Amino acid sequence: MALIQLQSSILKYNKQLQIPSFSTASQRSTILRINAVSVNGQQLIQSGKVRPILPKEAGTAIETEGYILLDIRPEWERAKASVSGSVHVPLFLKDMDNSPITLLKKWVHFGYIGAWTGQNFTMINDDFVKQVEQQIPDKDNAKVLVACGEGLRSLMAISKLHKGEYRNLAWLVGGFTRASDSDFPAVEGPEKLQYATIGGVSYYLLQLLVLLKVVGKES
Repeated sequence: MALIQLQSSILKYNKQLQIPSFSTASQRSTILRINAVSVNGQQLIQSGKVRPILPKEAGTAIETEGYILLDIRPEWERAKASVSGSVHVPLFLKDMDNSPITLLKKWVHFGYIGAWTGQNFTMINDDFVKQVEQQIPDKDNAKVLVACGEGLRSLMAISKLHKGEYRNLAWLVGGFTRASDSDFPAVEGPEKLQYATIGGVSYYLLQLLVLLKVVGKES
């Protein structure tokens, strides 16, 4: 099951990282760099160097095996729902640059992605590994379960952490969207954990579908 989920994440990730025809040389370079790091993460899992853990097994891994849950989602996703006691270090940060070129990129991003998903225009957190080291300094013995929304960004994260000499890494298969609140000891926040990644127009569509489902059951 874990390998099937990995293949599904790989296919979805590769589709999302196709290089748009309108992208600049800098954007193409960034996408190719992200692709390379993510492929390495996939290889670490397939080689057995990183352990895949299904969401339904995550609670046991945390409570009985001593895994530390590392949530690498951006702050606006974590604010909706998070696992109590998890360590938070975002892999991506909101891009606060307001130069004319960046504003144009943000406008294109909103038109193609942001309006539908509610995702902000982001940049890679260059201090990601250093910030993880501050919160989880024991690289040799600490067991770290890396998680994101869909299991895609966490592929990048495990690659960076393995390169940073963390040796007991695990990957949450499919991310939080494949999980339910009952998979973890306790969950905080106003939303369900599996819906925290959803935003924008798609979020309101989801709320409408949930409402229609409830009304259908009551009628």
